[in-house]
Amino acid sequence: MKISTKGRYGLTIMMELASKFGEGPTSLKSIAEKNQLSEHYLEQLIAPLRNAGLVKSIRGAYGGYILSRQPEDITAGDIIRVLEGPISPVDFTDEDDPAKRDLWIRIKNSIAEVLDSTTLANLITYQDEGKNENFMFYI
Repeated sequence: MKISTKGRYGLTIMMELASKFGEGPTSLKSIAEKNQLSEHYLEQLIAPLRNAGLVKSIRGAYGGYILSRQPEDITAGDIIRVLEGPISPVDFTDEDDPAKRDLWIRIKNSIAEVLDSTTLANLITYQDEGKNENFMFYI
């Protein structure tokens, strides 16, 4: 499964709204400018997020968007499913080999577990705690 720009930019929108949670509405224009993204494309992505009840729109001169729930209550899985559809690495049928089908189901469940256990609050407070192996080679 490859996450498209819809999913990646949708996460960007939601992380920006989470980082401003409680401060009032945020405009898509400011999100687009800060992240060097197309405002028009973000407008296409915000509609399904609003329809799914993940964001609320605020009208007016100082309007924009806010999260409909606390950042701790919205997961990456919620966002990806709205924008990308069901999480599945491949389409398979009951006629597929049971061993292969079991592998695809385990992969799907692993991806879903990571997405569903990662909240917006986790994403905006993430700090790299040495998880990336950086090797130093001396010659």
